[in-house]
Amino acid sequence: MSEYINPEFKMPANASDLIIFTMSDSSGETAEAVTRAAVVQFNPDHASIYRLPQVRNAHQITTMVREIGHGRAMIAYTLVLPEYRETLEAEASKYKIPTIDLLGPLISRISTITGVMPLSQPGRLHVLDEPYFKRIEAVDFAMRFDDGKNPDGMLNADVILIGVSRTSKTPNCMYLAHHYGLKAANVPLVYGVEPPLSLFKVPAKRIFGLQIDPHLLQGIRVNRSTVLGMGGDNDYADPDRINQEVRYAKKLFRELKCHVIDVSSKAIEETSSEIYLRMRELN
Repeated sequence: MSEYINPEFKMPANASDLIIFTMSDSSGETAEAVTRAAVVQFNPDHASIYRLPQVRNAHQITTMVREIGHGRAMIAYTLVLPEYRETLEAEASKYKIPTIDLLGPLISRISTITGVMPLSQPGRLHVLDEPYFKRIEAVDFAMRFDDGKNPDGMLNADVILIGVSRTSKTPNCMYLAHHYGLKAANVPLVYGVEPPLSLFKVPAKRIFGLQIDPHLLQGIRVNRSTVLGMGGDNDYADPDRINQEVRYAKKLFRELKCHVIDVSSKAIEETSSEIYLRMRELN
């Protein structure tokens, strides 16, 4: 393997398996995310993704394509510089490697409609601008006010997530912070324990209750108990206890008049997107 591809990387032995190389002159996150969104529409194990980020010159591209050309592969890329795109297409053609430009057509269409030439500057998605620092501040906030810590700080939160244990409160707070720049705090609801008084001082529109199917929650907690070495016989995973917790949470949701989201079959991205869209509607 070349200096640009991990020497431990091996092309798949099974000729039916496909490796999609995502190539970028920046971090490669966009190319990988778009490619992954396509791959999940197929049965698992038919295709895998390998990221090739931080392309810095045409020689890199030539070398990487030569290494890729010895197996069943395709290249999905987000190369901003036209000369990089031209080099990749020319080199891939030599080895009959299929390619797809994930960014170029969109840039060209925007340029055509607006009449403005693109800047062609790699890495602009990650520039250290005001939105970037806002996201960093929001991530710091989510960490400081996670799991009910410093409850008075909730008054400064853009959004507060409440729910029983294992309803993905923390992951959603981090996602809201990192992707939307929202200062998100979360409060665990524990049966028999009064929630912090500061929660009742927050406008209802900023509070979101996360609820989950009790049977699904029990399965999650059983697995969690095993990981923590708690054993199977404990209140944390007890079905009756879980039903009490869920009923208690629903009662509190009604008292707070907050928006409720069922996270039983939702990914973090879906839940956070729903929260963000509702916050945008109300503000």
